[in-house]
Amino acid sequence: MEIYLVFVDAIRNSNKFWAAIVEDGNLTVQWGRVGYQAQTKVHTLGNHQRAVSKFNNLVAEKMMKGYRRSQSQIDSNCEVSEINRAIELLEIIRPYVEQKNFSVAYINALNQYLKIVPTPLGMQIEPYRVYRSVEDVDYQMVLLNSLLTTPAPQAVAVAAGHVPEAAAEPKVVSLKTISKNFWRHL
Repeated sequence: MEIYLVFVDAIRNSNKFWAAIVEDGNLTVQWGRVGYQAQTKVHTLGNHQRAVSKFNNLVAEKMMKGYRRSQSQIDSNCEVSEINRAIELLEIIRPYVEQKNFSVAYINALNQYLKIVPTPLGMQIEPYRVYRSVEDVDYQMVLLNSLLTTPAPQAVAVAAGHVPEAAAEPKVVSLKTISKNFWRHL
């Protein structure tokens, strides 16, 4: 039993994750800011049933605080609907970036996108600087689209920040450990 949750609010400078896994009678919880070293706590509960119960209680608590399910990495094994939704959100974000109009609608779309694609944005989120140009948005769309057309064994991680050359080994990179500028192609 495992879960990865994120809480994003670009206006309030929140970009947090919370993850938990049940193994045997233990519940391991990790939390922190996306892209930074996680804090870890292991709850030794003695048996699987107690660990699952504690897991369910903590997940419910986080969900009531506004955390939402996500994934720590984006690859071609992700649900197609999630990748498509992320692309749709980038299509919504693009005209706002083009017009330098960082309204509430832009912030809402950005927050929704970051819930699907957890992105290290540093310690201070500046919503108007997440995407500096339409080229940044377009490049992210290309990476996400490549996941829809690439068979699973050839997965290209969005977090890798580039499309690998034909001879390169495909890899999946954890979004929790990558550079805050992973989507920049310049």
